[in-house]
Amino acid sequence: MRVKLIGVSNEARKSESIALILQGLFDGFFPENKLDNPLFSSPKQEIMNDENAPATAEAEPANPPSKPWWRFLQREDWIVVGWVLAISGLFFVFGTKAYQILANKWTVGFHGWLELWSRWDGDQYLRLAKLGYTNDSVWKAWLYPLYPWCIRFVAWIAGNYVVSGLIVSGAALFFAAVLLRRLVSIDFAPEVALRSVWFLLIFPTAYFLHVCYTESLFLALVIGSVFAARRERWWLAGLLGALSWMTRANGIILLPTLAVEAACQFWATRRWSWRWLWIGVVPAGFAVYLLINWKVSGAPFAFLASRNALFSVRPSWPWVGLRSTIGVIQHWKPTDSEIIGTQEFSFIILGFICAVASWVKLRPTYAMWISGNWLLVTGASWLISMPRYTLVMFPIFILFALLANSRFWYALITMWSLLFFALFASLFVWGHWAF
Repeated sequence: MRVKLIGVSNEARKSESIALILQGLFDGFFPENKLDNPLFSSPKQEIMNDENAPATAEAEPANPPSKPWWRFLQREDWIVVGWVLAISGLFFVFGTKAYQILANKWTVGFHGWLELWSRWDGDQYLRLAKLGYTNDSVWKAWLYPLYPWCIRFVAWIAGNYVVSGLIVSGAALFFAAVLLRRLVSIDFAPEVALRSVWFLLIFPTAYFLHVCYTESLFLALVIGSVFAARRERWWLAGLLGALSWMTRANGIILLPTLAVEAACQFWATRRWSWRWLWIGVVPAGFAVYLLINWKVSGAPFAFLASRNALFSVRPSWPWVGLRSTIGVIQHWKPTDSEIIGTQEFSFIILGFICAVASWVKLRPTYAMWISGNWLLVTGASWLISMPRYTLVMFPIFILFALLANSRFWYALITMWSLLFFALFASLFVWGHWAF
């Protein structure tokens, strides 16, 4: 039966529909109480609730009023949202001042200011969003499609591609931060969860979460996929995993990561679940990327040739790239020796230590994510951008949070993060290579 609303405008109905969609998303992803949420309750639980209800209680209305979607954010989530807003605002102010001091010139108008946030790969993503995939640029076959597609969609409304890139990255960062807090809260105390988000937001390369790069979108999708798996919503875990692999090559590591999570759940319950088969959806994202390569270049794996042509990078053992990095430290000029040598080497070691520690301190799911990513990015003949790649190994921030139970380590990690955040961000907005 169709019901016609009398006296309600089309605009009102559209607004109500959008609100219901958002509310449904938050009902499922951010339930305040798992047993009270219809997406997580079972018929048995509903019967028990009815039996335990007072006999004299009045019957509840058939359609009780729904909460606005924003009320499904808990108090700690709002703390995280406040941190994201504050750090983002400070970063844009600091970055502007740093550019004016280091470059010794003013930003020219709004468009000149926007150019500060689309350096290096960011500029290539924006070009791809504007022009699409063509065979006239080797860069375009190298980049994954989801982030530029998101920019193009938002640009249809916003009208400016740099602004659209900042909107996509900023919105994804909100989801990544809130989801990380929710995920860590499953296993650890609330203060550990909050500290994990804090260390993510101030990590030395966390400025990539605010600019026109894929890091924030990729983190939001990956953390969302793992969080959905922990909540046993495997269809959502598989879907977000596929989108992750459409965003970054690291999405491949979600296959063993989700498989390990399924093994953990099997070990706990000794029951097989057909829902684990949703893990098989993850490669669909990579299949889209291969299809694009085939359509543009005539070969599904054309991106491998592009990678080698651009960076002279080929698969290799980790110690081969490590030896090259040590050579940079010893023989290159001071600036490059520090950034391309010492800092790359430092984050390689940091990732390795955290990968080992995660198998002792964390759930095997998280250990697999760190270890898989570390092996993937170090398995090349030339190691570059390791500090940025380390940013997406999010369980590292759980280890930081556990270590920061000591005030000494909390202060030390915070100071190290903020100082190098300022250094790297300044170099980035100046146009210098900063991972």
